[in-house]
Amino acid sequence: MKDKDFLKTLRYFLGYSLLGFIALMIISWLTARLVGGENAIIAVIESISTAVAASAVFGAGYIAYRELSEVANSRYMDIADRLFTELNSEENIEARRHIYQNLPSEPDAVKEKIDRLDARDRAAMKQVLNSLDHVAFLTREGWIPDKIIMPWMHPMIAKSWEKLEPYVRYERERRNEPYYYEHAEELAKRCEAWQKKTLSAEERENKWLDKKNVL
Repeated sequence: MKDKDFLKTLRYFLGYSLLGFIALMIISWLTARLVGGENAIIAVIESISTAVAASAVFGAGYIAYRELSEVANSRYMDIADRLFTELNSEENIEARRHIYQNLPSEPDAVKEKIDRLDARDRAAMKQVLNSLDHVAFLTREGWIPDKIIMPWMHPMIAKSWEKLEPYVRYERERRNEPYYYEHAEELAKRCEAWQKKTLSAEERENKWLDKKNVL
């Protein structure tokens, strides 16, 4: 695969270098015709040297650009793969399913639920919040463009945070730790901003299902 990419890059390099060389040769010939006389040969030689040097610089610049682009794309794919693995691991899918189906989001119901959270509730909440923090780390600004990851990632993040936000805020106040899972919240806000910019109001609405064991 790498050999094919190298040959493709080499063909581009030779092609663009040849085009640049021919273009500069034509300009040199026209310049020589205009100069005429004894200086014509010198002008042509100098123009040819300039054309060769310019073609080499252009070709080298193009190769550098291609190499940098390939490095960036490889890094993006690596991060996207890690994100997909993180969010779609069996334990994280099961933890999200649990909070979707068992944690209320209405204020009055939340107050009642907080006082009677069982061990499974707490374990699922911790699992999802840790996962969101990890995803927030992998998607820090500048690491990977939102346009690559948000189209498939946003529903999982937005729905999880909608359920968990009131409980996180309660824990922040109870612990007196305002930074408690702040990275997960920042990630959720990024998803919300992307949704508002990209999706319609109907598409943004979370549709909760009462059925058990949904995917």
